[in-house]
Amino acid sequence: MIPRLSRPMKLEVAEDVPDGAGGYQTAWRTLGTLWCEVRPGSGSTVSRGGIAAQMQRYKVTVRTASIGAPSRPVPGQRFRDDHQTLMIETVTERDEQGRFLVCGASEERYL
Repeated sequence: MIPRLSRPMKLEVAEDVPDGAGGYQTAWRTLGTLWCEVRPGSGSTVSRGGIAAQMQRYKVTVRTASIGAPSRPVPGQRFRDDHQTLMIETVTERDEQGRFLVCGASEERYL
């Protein structure tokens, strides 16, 4: 089955930038926009320092790109749009022809 890549999401990478006080802070730089199919997976509730959070997992399918290309997602990057921010945890080939990539991603929402 061919995925329906109908949702544009920005692919972003984290960068450390000087904070002006001798330290660094994380800033996210956009690498480009990819058309995605986003499907929900399992969810759970976790505790982060005594604060409850909902952890939702997703499978995000995108067109393939060569290894090392800026348009190829890698773990540690994220997908973002106006509604969600999905942290990329895994990236695998979806099919034997290598036409698509499936990214395991997650989103945390504090309750």
